[in-house]
Amino acid sequence: MSAYTGDVVVTGLGATTPLGGDAAATWAGMLAGRSGIRPIEEEWAAGLPVRIAGRLAVEPTEVLDRVQARRLDRCEQVALVAAREAWADAGAPEVEPERLAVVIGTGTGGALTMLGQDDVLEASGVRRVSPHTVPMLMANGPAAWVSIELGARGGAHTPVSACASGAEAIAMGLDLIRLGRADVVVAGGAEACVCPLTLAGFAQARAHSTRNDAPERASRPFDVDRDGFVIGEGAGVVVLERAEFAAARAARAHAALAGAGVTSDAYHITAAHPEGQVRAMRLALAAAGLSPLDIGHVNAHATSTPKGDLAEARSVAEAVGTHAAVTATKSMTGHLFGAAGAVGALAAILAVRDGVVPPTVNVETLDPEVKLDVVTGEPRRGPVGAALTNAFGFGGHNASLVFTAAP
Repeated sequence: MSAYTGDVVVTGLGATTPLGGDAAATWAGMLAGRSGIRPIEEEWAAGLPVRIAGRLAVEPTEVLDRVQARRLDRCEQVALVAAREAWADAGAPEVEPERLAVVIGTGTGGALTMLGQDDVLEASGVRRVSPHTVPMLMANGPAAWVSIELGARGGAHTPVSACASGAEAIAMGLDLIRLGRADVVVAGGAEACVCPLTLAGFAQARAHSTRNDAPERASRPFDVDRDGFVIGEGAGVVVLERAEFAAARAARAHAALAGAGVTSDAYHITAAHPEGQVRAMRLALAAAGLSPLDIGHVNAHATSTPKGDLAEARSVAEAVGTHAAVTATKSMTGHLFGAAGAVGALAAILAVRDGVVPPTVNVETLDPEVKLDVVTGEPRRGPVGAALTNAFGFGGHNASLVFTAAP
């Protein structure tokens, strides 16, 4: 099929996060300014310098079949939960299998299985290792399971781009439709790696907040006293369609995915280069055919690290300006890594659809170097003509998406 130049619409939304077991509960939590960060009660966390995280509000095993869940890594479980919701929300489109694609990004994939089964191997020997180990630990597992669930034969792809993975997946979904390779794409991100190794590693890197005594106040993007992000887990998935395909089946569209920009810094393995962020936003705007002044809302990547938040604030001011209402929903969900960009996209889509921008919580004193209109306190209500969302990852990965009202 030849290249497609029409609108690409979002017809399905799905999520499972520290704020709720579905997209509606997650969105309600964001608008309420509710934190999903809690103490880690398990014994294994007792000796760690970090003992807080954004754990799932609803366990996947409460939703999935018990036998199936046992054969899935937690990352695969959350991907399947969110994808099922998004597919149902889209009305389960009848589409030729060869015209249906899946793109689910992740940062670590089945790391919990890898670590857990390695412990089993060392403690009990080869015969005790699960025969499902490899399908559970492979990074493409979430995309593979979703493609099997939906019968998608148009490709099952897995961007692994650290914290930009979920947003890159949605950008890839847009490309697949634009290139004429698919009519419908299920895209998003999944992550579930709250464990001693990740917590210890981020603590040693001084990237994680150590506010163990005040978990709900620990993630504080743009606040002058921010001291690092808070690890979280979850998934976000959207269903993208050619507008004509959606219209032909009278599907409801939440919003349109107007443009995407993906860049790489080629600079440093962990530190960001502002030029790459600015370029990603400008590419997304150009692809959408919009000017910076058209953007009414920015869902910032803003993880709550001292340097990262400031770098992004300067990049947003340069690429978009200081007029847009900015929010940082990681203040409530924590940092979902590979799923972060997809959950951020979901929030931007709903901001456009519902005309409301969630607040950034825990901003007690805005960093004076942040020259942005950061929404705090109560949600800001009013039309949002276009929203831009950012996702930036270790390795210099940058992805920006622009959503507009559905045509």
